[in-house]
Amino acid sequence: MASIAHHTFAALLLSCMPLATASEARITIIDDGRGQPMPTRIHLLNAEGKPQRPPGFPTWHDHFVCDGKAVVDLPAGTYTCTVERGPEFSAASNRFEISDGQSRDINLRLRRIANLADEGWFSGETHVHRPLKDVELLMRAEDLHVAQVITWWNKTNPWKETDPPQAIKRFDENRFYHALSGEDERDGGALLFCDLAHPLDITSGARHFPSSLLYAKQARERGAKWLDVEKTFWWDFPMWLAHGVADTVGIAHNHMHRGGVMENEAWGRARDREKYPGPQGNALWTQQIYYHALNCGLRLPPSAGSASGVLPNPVGYNRAYVHVDGPLTYEKWRDGLLAGRTFVSNGPLLRCRANGALPGHVFKSDRPLELILDARLDSRDPIKSIELVRNGIVERIEAGTPVRRRPSVTIDRSGWFLVRAIADLDHTFRFASTAPWYVEIAGRPPAVPRNSAQFFIDWCQERIDTLQNRSELSAAQREQVLEPWRAARKFWESKLSE
Repeated sequence: MASIAHHTFAALLLSCMPLATASEARITIIDDGRGQPMPTRIHLLNAEGKPQRPPGFPTWHDHFVCDGKAVVDLPAGTYTCTVERGPEFSAASNRFEISDGQSRDINLRLRRIANLADEGWFSGETHVHRPLKDVELLMRAEDLHVAQVITWWNKTNPWKETDPPQAIKRFDENRFYHALSGEDERDGGALLFCDLAHPLDITSGARHFPSSLLYAKQARERGAKWLDVEKTFWWDFPMWLAHGVADTVGIAHNHMHRGGVMENEAWGRARDREKYPGPQGNALWTQQIYYHALNCGLRLPPSAGSASGVLPNPVGYNRAYVHVDGPLTYEKWRDGLLAGRTFVSNGPLLRCRANGALPGHVFKSDRPLELILDARLDSRDPIKSIELVRNGIVERIEAGTPVRRRPSVTIDRSGWFLVRAIADLDHTFRFASTAPWYVEIAGRPPAVPRNSAQFFIDWCQERIDTLQNRSELSAAQREQVLEPWRAARKFWESKLSE
């Protein structure tokens, strides 16, 4: 009897206690220039720093996106709301408290710090792993104009049993995404197929067999104009270069995150951590490999990708800006990137011309060439340095933003040069780099530095030694994967003789 009375009293006590009622934050993000709500990315964190990812919105990792207005149910507590919209807008934050049953209006305004489309520069990226149904809003929320959406890779091909969608989708007049991009990501690294109307069947591929070159050649046979090497330090990179299947290469890639870095080379060729230490090391190693390739006479434009949907980045965090004359089309953007009329960035907005010419231009002269660099840089982050990289040698120009100046440089031998800007941050690597310009003096080809050619010869030999010892490969399979590498080693040995 006492037990029954006790439970009855407890039930009455609970019924008298006030119940927590739903609270909501009504978030509105206004374009300060137009005075209207605009699509935006939202980072909403509670007092413990835990991201709030409300249902009904495209969400990933530590953020969600909305069309400019979001009503979010929240338990009582203290929150921080940060909103961003790609690198061309300011960021804004608000810290607020909300009580049970309370509604809070959170109004934030973003202003443009630059409008690159008005200058003929349009942004895009190569590596999106997000649902097709969300892509349009995701691109609007980042002010991104072109995206390659990876819908098939390795063992995954949703189009095997159903008709694939139209490859290129257009919306908002001048935004485009390719819905049938693919990825071969195995032991040799990741090669992105950015320009196919139909998927390749690569689902039978194992860790080492067949060679990634086989699928690359199949893509070429199907008319692919654009194969992208996702990172320079992937093991197959020098082999892809030697066989001419690398059209662009990612130097602003998914190891660089908004909030930090992935501080390793995964299963790629590891860096010397004494030479390339800390959060900056992976990115500088990436670029050093790229410079070795340029030193060997290869004219290879840079690209950018974020792998949103796999790694923590928002869509378009790493992006390439391509200069386009007249109205934007997907084909103009792709062809401009392949021609090197581009810069890559995950923050700083670096627009640069040399003697009025865009990156990718080839200067030809019978005598030493005097160049005026017309540079303009805008950035939300402070800038640590602006640098001229000439034939792999880094020369500091200046620090500070915004920058509008015209430094001059004399080029007295054939080769290449580019300009890069590095943000003054410790926790991540934020930068911009133009594609190279190329110089031919007196018709002479550039002299290949011995260390750059030897760098790739050693790489090829290391990879050959590894593949020869793979016990899971049969003798025939081993020969199939080794043959492209032997040919690649000969290619780099010919560069050494130059």
